[in-house]
Amino acid sequence: MSIFTLSDCRIFDGHALVSEQGSVVVEGDRIVEVRTQPGGAIRGHEIAAGGHTLMPGLIDAHVHVYAYEASLIRNEQSSSVARTLHAEQVMESALNRGFTTLRDAGGADRDLADALADRMFNGPRLFYSGKALSQTGGHGDFRVSGIRMCGCGNHMGVIGLIADGEVEVRKAAREQLRWGATQIKIMASGGAASPSDPISMIQYTEAEISAAVEEARRWETYVMAHAYTPEAISRCIRLGVRTIEHGNHIDAKTAAEVRDRGAYVVPTLSTYSSLVADGARLGWAEPLVDKIRQVEAAGLEALRILVAHGAKIGFGSDLLGRMHVDQCNEFTIRSQVQAPVDILRSATAINAEMMLQENELGCISPGAKADLILVNGDPLHDITLFDANGSNVPLVMINGEIRKDRLGSALI
Repeated sequence: MSIFTLSDCRIFDGHALVSEQGSVVVEGDRIVEVRTQPGGAIRGHEIAAGGHTLMPGLIDAHVHVYAYEASLIRNEQSSSVARTLHAEQVMESALNRGFTTLRDAGGADRDLADALADRMFNGPRLFYSGKALSQTGGHGDFRVSGIRMCGCGNHMGVIGLIADGEVEVRKAAREQLRWGATQIKIMASGGAASPSDPISMIQYTEAEISAAVEEARRWETYVMAHAYTPEAISRCIRLGVRTIEHGNHIDAKTAAEVRDRGAYVVPTLSTYSSLVADGARLGWAEPLVDKIRQVEAAGLEALRILVAHGAKIGFGSDLLGRMHVDQCNEFTIRSQVQAPVDILRSATAINAEMMLQENELGCISPGAKADLILVNGDPLHDITLFDANGSNVPLVMINGEIRKDRLGSALI
């Protein structure tokens, strides 16, 4: 079992700055000691951080690694080879930027998770939803031509599958869980990427949402829901949905309800910025780009409302196709509303708690998984350090294993 000490670190533990010059001891895949004062015996191999900031690995709680095309309609016609190679590239790039965990919000599957576990490529931890569940004509219905069927007889696309009625939703949720899904994703309102539904549309009945929530709870997990409007958000959290994805049109009353019910909202502001800039060039029809403009305009105000009402805010990017290079824009966009420390909490401790990984991921504390990164500089004061596409992240560790090393630590 490997033992080493990361010395001379500024330590952000996922909640707050706990040391300007501390050290952390890792044994095997776990953190075993956190020292907040300089000095102390070096255990095992020493990695001298030189005053860099040591923090938990970043968590992106809303990705679509199989979204090879930025246009999800065109993505339905992309090849499985292209999507798989794209997923590998997306995950390796995210790891290089300091993301040690990704939560896929629709598309990633057991095959990809198995390839990752077998180290067929170098990528972050993956929590995947399998196929996102959508009603006919809902946000997950990207049918244009051709029909693909899953074992339960429903239309199945790259990102989602269509399941109508309580019985079909229940069966579809069970299928995703059977194949290893770590949570269930449902489409509970209209969306910008889908051609047939206005953003204001309420999707799924209460019985259908309740069926998904009940099946997830039986597996000791939860439901995440795509939802934009106050009505869609409120009914989801009232029925037991744990995380709301996007939430751009949330109002004060609903933000307070999110807080009071212990739910979470995961804004994904970077994707709107990227799509407004490049959506047309990347295959988005003008009516869909218009939808994006609507939700982008509301995004920062929604973030302000969530902050003002003390709701728990996760961190996600939701980038599609080649836009994944903009992943760290999420930090910069949010800095217009949030302090750097709050953004970092969202991308570490809050995301971990939201994903039922509290005290395992997103923190630096004894007993936690040794998912750690070093940042050249102080992101608590300069959040733009992450904008350099990983060049300010010289060391990335998952499970106590170094996956990226620009320090020359010589630890294998």
